Amino acid sequence: MQYRKTIAIIGSTGSIGTQSLEIAEKHNIRVIALAANSNVKLLADQAKRFGARYVCIYDESRLSQLRGELSGVDCEILCGMDGICRIAALPESDMLLNSVVGMVGLKPTLAAIEAGKDIALANKETLVAGGELVTKAARKKGVAIYPVDSEHSAIFQCLQGNRREQLSKIILTASGGPFFGKTKAELKNVSVEQALSHPNWSMGRKITIDSATLMNKGLEFIEAMWLFGLSPEQIEIVVQRESVIHSAVEYNDRSVIAQMGVPDMKIPIQYALLYPDRLDCPTKPLSLCEYGTLHFARPDLETFDCLTACIRAITVGGSMPAMVNGANEKAVELFLAGKISFLQIGELVLSVTENMPRKEIHDLGDVLAADKAAREYIAEKAASL
Repeated sequence: MQYRKTIAIIGSTGSIGTQSLEIAEKHNIRVIALAANSNVKLLADQAKRFGARYVCIYDESRLSQLRGELSGVDCEILCGMDGICRIAALPESDMLLNSVVGMVGLKPTLAAIEAGKDIALANKETLVAGGELVTKAARKKGVAIYPVDSEHSAIFQCLQGNRREQLSKIILTASGGPFFGKTKAELKNVSVEQALSHPNWSMGRKITIDSATLMNKGLEFIEAMWLFGLSPEQIEIVVQRESVIHSAVEYNDRSVIAQMGVPDMKIPIQYALLYPDRLDCPTKPLSLCEYGTLHFARPDLETFDCLTACIRAITVGGSMPAMVNGANEKAVELFLAGKISFLQIGELVLSVTENMPRKEIHDLGDVLAADKAAREYIAEKAASL
């Protein structure tokens, strides 16, 4: 059988990963390798269904369970970070789809780049924490990074056929999350269940919390700067409640080109996997008449401290974005465990920009050290609340 391309997927059991497999099945994309954090049953089912040659479980305590599920299946079973990095750099693959959540995505991204693999990137933290390292390595190796986030995919699409130097700014849209229009007083007693209820998108727990705090948009702000070579002043965040306009680009002549579609991640996933081809996508078409009206607003930087922290972090530069990202991951973990309140996520993350020193980033070790220091700071500060 002649395949369009061969890909490896890390984070295959999550929302992006499962939708990517749907795209792969529809458009004859060979899936050579799969990796997941801990969902052994689904990972094994995926491996059998797609005939993956390599299968990796990040949580090493579940390795024996995975071996049991794949007993008799002709595949190589891997585990841990070493296994994920090996999958990222497989000589048999054309592309890595990185859809893991968190800092765990940085090392395999660098491994894939070193191996000369193009990357479909859905892991924000890769560019938030290691943006300079990743973009420099990609340029050196001639590797393409195709954005999977709906907003960055929209910007990428709006740039097609136009001269990059004529870009004036980008308009990065946000849904506003479940707490749009709320004040800090109204958010004081938000529960985990309320924060996990997103109006438009179906996502994993950590990303859904990030959307509720607007941290997700802050991470995308930083990611956009690295993906498209922008300054903070060239990015305007606009709340677009229906998530129909996924982002837009303004050019020097004040012409604005926007990308629109129903809020379905299969559209940007497919564009990243099959670029530059546009094929039938398994989602419903957009009907503007059904929506009738689209709503726009400015983000509330006073209420949502996480967004303020991200903009401040990338403006300061150096280790600060990595520290803010690590602080948020730790704070979200504490919130989901019921150890801090919803508002304390933003308060703790913002405090990193006020109390932790900026350092220069020279290599991966510097990024990991900044991440570790921020997590330790948050744990210590949260314990005293």
